[in-house]
Amino acid sequence: MSGKTILVWFRKDLRIHDNEILTEAVRRGDRIIPVYCFDPKQFELTSFNTNKTGLIRARFLLESVADLRSSFRAAGGDLIIRIGKPESILPELVTKYKAHEVYHHREVASEETGVSTLVENALWKLKINLRHFIGHTLYHKEDLPFPINTIPDVFTSFRKKVERDSSVRSCFDAPGAMRFPENMDSGELPKLSELGFVDTEFFDDRSVIKFKGGETEALKRLQHYFWNSNSVKTYKQTRNSLIGADYSSKFSAWIALGCLSPREVYWEIKKYEQVHGASDSTYSLFLELLWRDYFRYMFKKYGNKFFQKAGFKGTAPDEGENQDQFFELWKNAETGIPFIDANMRELNATGFMSNRGRQNVASFLVKDLKVNWMWGAAYFEEKLIDYCPANNWGNWAYIAGVGNDPREYRHFNVLKQAMDYDPQGVYIRLWIPELAAINATQIH
Repeated sequence: MSGKTILVWFRKDLRIHDNEILTEAVRRGDRIIPVYCFDPKQFELTSFNTNKTGLIRARFLLESVADLRSSFRAAGGDLIIRIGKPESILPELVTKYKAHEVYHHREVASEETGVSTLVENALWKLKINLRHFIGHTLYHKEDLPFPINTIPDVFTSFRKKVERDSSVRSCFDAPGAMRFPENMDSGELPKLSELGFVDTEFFDDRSVIKFKGGETEALKRLQHYFWNSNSVKTYKQTRNSLIGADYSSKFSAWIALGCLSPREVYWEIKKYEQVHGASDSTYSLFLELLWRDYFRYMFKKYGNKFFQKAGFKGTAPDEGENQDQFFELWKNAETGIPFIDANMRELNATGFMSNRGRQNVASFLVKDLKVNWMWGAAYFEEKLIDYCPANNWGNWAYIAGVGNDPREYRHFNVLKQAMDYDPQGVYIRLWIPELAAINATQIH
């Protein structure tokens, strides 16, 4: 087989559009071999006795990989799918298909970068290069106005300098004609049961939307939120709501697995602004993308400190003696505080919770129940459909006061929050129907 063959290792970049590793592989190679590995490490128990990946996100992942496979099949090829360690599987595939290089996107959290290192070392023995690309952020690392190690620890300082001195690059076009090796042994998409789950089909019809994984669904959601429903127009006013499909963008699950790129959302905001004008709402949505960047860059700056109890502040929050018992009550939505329990029921049933809910349940666990914040972060890692390491652990560290919060002691008054954001108790009645008969003044 003459010419250059490039293996494209997909991880959290499950899309065809705006995907530099794919675009570059198609441009530089004569053939590409797209590969996705279901790494058993992603389905293990953590040291906190939580699952690294829960059922709801596992299903979303399977749907996303299946959609990526469909895209390659439509282009006349396929996606090779394997269950096993990438550091074992990728060298085998490189040897089998005589690949000349392997392309992948660089990650920031230690487990993910650790896997990259293992793969790199295994390929090095075969004299094969693992090429790293940067493709998960809005702003490219090299376009930031400061080196990573001097990024400000306060978001506002970061935002002002980036907005003034940096710009967002254009998206990569979807690649043109793709060529693949003949007779690829593509493998089967695993079932949930093969990943260790009890294979159940369920959907709670109270879910904000029916999340379905994949680039196809992500682009539909983008079209719906900006153009079909015009919901972005009121984002600033509605983003702290609790019920419904369109109070916020809900892009996060697709962005977390790379079915949608942050840049794609940014340029959709710009397109929308050309038609309807810029507003507080479009700017607020942009800021959410920027926060996402910020936590990724903080992970590059501080590394594993985000996985330590004292974070990068050096002092861990107080913990109570009965935190084991309180953690169980919190997890199982049995704290007796309706606003907290309603949010936890939503998370457990659907894999999603509003931003307002996340801040409240996290603050309540750490500041009121005095439970180790890392237990909460690990539980969110299992349950959230939109989990990504930097966002999750960065936000939990922020709430716990060991991360990027410039305020010394931030504490949410849960009762006041409940009255402000669910004054009539509609959200509570939705998730705790046992309280349906209690009137609005008493329900909280």
